[in-house]
Amino acid sequence: MKKYTKILSVLLVLALAVSMLAACGGGGGGQAPAAKGQVILGTSTEANGDWSYATWTNNATDNMVMTLTDDCLTVTTDLNGDYTWNNSVVDKYEITEDEATGNKTWTITIKKGLKFNNGEEIKGKDFLTWAVFSCSPLAKELGCTVAGYNSILGGKPYRDGEADCVEGLRLLDEYTVSITVLAEGYDGNTYLPYYYDLGNASLRATSAAFWFGEGWDCVDDGNGAYIKNTADESAKFDAATVGDHITAARYQSSDRVSAGPYNLVSYDTSSYQITLEANPNYCGNFEGQKPGIEKIIITKTDDDTVMDMLATGQIDILNEITDGTQVNAALDLIDNGTIDSSYVQFDRAGYGKLIFMCDFGPTQYQGVRHAIAHLLDRVEFANTFCAGWGSVINGPYGTAFTMAKDSEELFSKELDTYEYSLDAAIEELENAGFTLGEDGKEYTSGIRYKEVTKDEVGAYKNCIEVDGKTLMPCVIEWACSEGNSVSDLIGTMLYQNPDVEKAGIKINRTTMSFPEMLNYMYRMDAYGIGGDYSVPTYNMMNLATGWNSAVYDMSYDFSLDPEVIATGYNNPKIMDPELDKLSMDMVYGVEAGDYASYLDIWQKFIIRWNEVLPELPLYSNVYVTVYPNTIENYNQTSFCNFEQAILYAKYVGE
Repeated sequence: MKKYTKILSVLLVLALAVSMLAACGGGGGGQAPAAKGQVILGTSTEANGDWSYATWTNNATDNMVMTLTDDCLTVTTDLNGDYTWNNSVVDKYEITEDEATGNKTWTITIKKGLKFNNGEEIKGKDFLTWAVFSCSPLAKELGCTVAGYNSILGGKPYRDGEADCVEGLRLLDEYTVSITVLAEGYDGNTYLPYYYDLGNASLRATSAAFWFGEGWDCVDDGNGAYIKNTADESAKFDAATVGDHITAARYQSSDRVSAGPYNLVSYDTSSYQITLEANPNYCGNFEGQKPGIEKIIITKTDDDTVMDMLATGQIDILNEITDGTQVNAALDLIDNGTIDSSYVQFDRAGYGKLIFMCDFGPTQYQGVRHAIAHLLDRVEFANTFCAGWGSVINGPYGTAFTMAKDSEELFSKELDTYEYSLDAAIEELENAGFTLGEDGKEYTSGIRYKEVTKDEVGAYKNCIEVDGKTLMPCVIEWACSEGNSVSDLIGTMLYQNPDVEKAGIKINRTTMSFPEMLNYMYRMDAYGIGGDYSVPTYNMMNLATGWNSAVYDMSYDFSLDPEVIATGYNNPKIMDPELDKLSMDMVYGVEAGDYASYLDIWQKFIIRWNEVLPELPLYSNVYVTVYPNTIENYNQTSFCNFEQAILYAKYVGE
């Protein structure tokens, strides 16, 4: 056995704190001021009210609230977005590697005296609770978006009901736990080495009683951890017994048992206003930093009124402004003295996009996706929308990533820019087989049609029968969210573009709430709206993707495994073996720190993605966040987001 041991001493903690003085948030790690004052944060993304660690799905605002309220981890990300041990949680750790199997075990002892917000002590079992649940048959039954059961020793047998516990998740004593990761997973994939190796040791403190009900706990009889009801050992850990309780806990917006820097006090579902207050029991982040702001109010903004809200003080932090026109308007408010504010700017770790459903209707054909790309002038789109604060990209990344910067020369040669061209769009449509007219004869005008099989038709409802042939029209069903300036610009530059009709394409636009649109994308009622979303209905949708850290791991995002897809992975439903393999290989089988190998596969992945085009990237921009001068030491960056930066801010008043 190879063995690596590390004891986190007081001297090491002090050294780490000193080394981070120049990072986001500046000095004072562990020396937080007494929390006071409040800030009102405006966000364009309406909350869904699901505070469940993205175990099902969530959006940017939900994730922000979850991070602020329930973020007690053994391994977290530092102010540069890289994984680091959480010195406020971990007392010591030990890493062992089995030379025979290549399996790796992280043994972690947590500090004594950690507390949930209700005052209850956090112990080792609490750091295993959610990991065990994620591997359980119940998680499968509830449709959780998880895949870790394939890589954790004993995870798949427990999930399939073939084992009573998870062998690789151990509660060794009251404050010590361990997790064993397989070198080769149950699905045949290689999981070690792993480029983001330390991430394997990230465990979150959660209360079993809160999530599953009184009596439920995480236990270990000596063979591995499992969830049981200690008050009623005959109770089954299944949906019939605890499913309703879990659903209620997901959406509970007060009196939550959590362990983050803030407590969720209330959520108004009509106004989408969220109120958070500092948690006095919070242990501190990885540097020991605790909140300096007593109250955070998060409120929904609309594009057409957001500047008025900022100018009149209805909001005083406008986070990560995307629309370049709004950026310029916000800076004008600062320059002319309308608001007493400052701002930070940084490259975005993300991008805006059109996502295509690659298994449904015309967009199942690569040529149609290419044709749409050629019919949207993305250079003009980015220039118009970003107004000088962004540019076009041609792959799934943001300009903040080091890999993107290091690949600019290569990508300028290898990536298709899908230059605007009606002729190129027509050629792509013809190559995809859309060569017929409505009468089944050679295309001359109107909407293009393609002869298809029953399997190709699927749930698409626009097909017609002509002379015994099934014809699919090139009619694109587009879903977009309401009150969205990106949707409006797509409407002008693509939906209303006369060249779309000239090419033989018709686009139907349907506007809906953002949560409903996501339900159609996920093909499940992820947000409790009600209704059946399992049947494919729309061919494309516009939204955005962002990363909360510098960890770029797309494994499973293009999985071909039906079981994995059913839990919420592979949103475009693109069945491309090469893309799936590259997305896995870029992180699995690559040693931590081997940037050259990682970069090589990452570049191959981006090039393949650009070819099959499951999404059409529209822009990656420079973010601007406006904040009031009632706070100081607010230093947000690409990978130090609002949730992290606000911990270092201090309220100084009017």
